This record gives sequence, C-alpha cells and structure tokens, in this order.
Amino acid sequence: MSPAVKGVASAAVAGVAAVLAVVFLEASASGDKQALPFPTVGVLMANGEHWCTASVVDSPKGNVVATAAHCVAPAGEDGRPGEVAHDGLAIGELAFAPAFSGEGSGHQPLGVWKVRSIQVDERWTKWGEDTADFAFLTVEPDGDGRSVQDAVGRGEAPQPDWTSGYERDVTVVGYPESQHNPQNKPVACTTQSRHDENDPDMLYISCAGFWTGTSGSPWIADRGGADQPGRLIGVLSGGDTDVDSTAALFDEKAKALYERAAKG
Repeated sequence: MSPAVKGVASAAVAGVAAVLAVVFLEASASGDKQALPFPTVGVLMANGEHWCTASVVDSPKGNVVATAAHCVAPAGEDGRPGEVAHDGLAIGELAFAPAFSGEGSGHQPLGVWKVRSIQVDERWTKWGEDTADFAFLTVEPDGDGRSVQDAVGRGEAPQPDWTSGYERDVTVVGYPESQHNPQNKPVACTTQSRHDENDPDMLYISCAGFWTGTSGSPWIADRGGADQPGRLIGVLSGGDTDVDSTAALFDEKAKALYERAAKG
C-alpha cells in the first residue's frame, strides 16, 4: 500500500514514541549561516505559505534544490497526468527559503529564492510511482548574481549519491506543519535507514515528529562535522504516521533529472 504523503496531504496520524528522539533545532534570524544547524534545508513557498521541505544539493553552478515530486507535481494514474493540487504549485509562484523559521510568515535569514524550473520523472507524472517521488528544482540567482549554494555555504551542501545501498546512517531534516510546530523550527533525526517492509524498493526510518510538511526532507548519509556535508541519497516521500517515514532511493533516472536541473 502506498504510504500517505507528508507534504500536501492531511496530517499523519500520531504514532508511538520512536527509539531515537527527534530534536527541534533553533535557527538564528541573524543571517549568519555559521549559526544555523542546517542552512541548506528550508521550505517551499507560494503566496507567503509553505507546505513542503526542500534542500540545496551540491552542483556545479550552485543552483539545484531537491524535494519530493508530489510537492511540485501531481501524481499521474494509468499513464495520464493527475490534477494540479490547489495550494500554489504553479511554477511561477514557487520559491525556496533556506533556514526558514519563526511563527506565521516566519524569518528567511538566507533569503527567498525563485524557482525557475522543475524536473520530475514521468514515472511519477504519468503513473504515480512511489519509487520516483523525487524532483530537482533549478533556482535563479539573486540580484547580485549569487547562487543559492553560495548563500547557504558551498561546503554545506551534500553531494548526490546515485548508487547508494539501503542500509545507511542517515540524518533527516524537515519542517513539520505549523499545527505541530508553531515556531516552524526544523526537526532532525539521525538513525539507520533500511528497506521498507511494506515496499522493499523504498527506504524507511523510524523517528517521531515527521508530520505533514516534512515531505521532501533530505536523507543525508555519512554526515559529519565541518566540511563533511555527507551524501544525499533520497528525499522523504511519505509515511502512515509521524514516526514512519519512507523515501525513494536516488537512481540513474534521478541523476538524469539532476543533470537537467544543474544546466539551468
């Protein structure tokens, strides 16, 4: 059975306590990226509202952001495109705010970056395949010609990994909806990923607190200290509760999408 998405869908049902505690992270409003625990991670926004998580991934031009496909494109069915969701998914309205935090409209200490284009696999847009629930966005430079990766820190963005196995030590970071997270603080968990029992082709972790809004959260393997940003192996796709989360493992088709986005 396909898991419930955690982005544009309704909130997941509360689950039992996870083995590892989830940490809500304080974000500075000063704009000092060194004071931000995960400056590369932020929210997708439209018309002042946010609904999904996204993150900067290392790229030659510093212009690529990764998220879940269902955050930016409707799922297809039987080879036909799905209906566009109601909550501001038109490409002209889409923007990315790294290190977002704060009540209401919140703070954007590293700016708001316009999304120029999106790359989504046809396996998602025609067939709604969970294993293709990832997307790569091309983000425009700011008025000074600076890239989003320059803004968050060149050494902070993880490199993509297209050939990862399922069992990895991963750090997952996301933004739960305001109902469960009124301060809009990012939530993070470091644990081991594995095959999902219900769908062995999907990645799975067990960590409480990943409510609706955390769709698109990066799954970063082997993240260390300074200058060790790790490897991005997938993004959060869904889960039946806030404890259970799944992700589509990046593959060669994901690499092709990334390369198209990186060309800008």
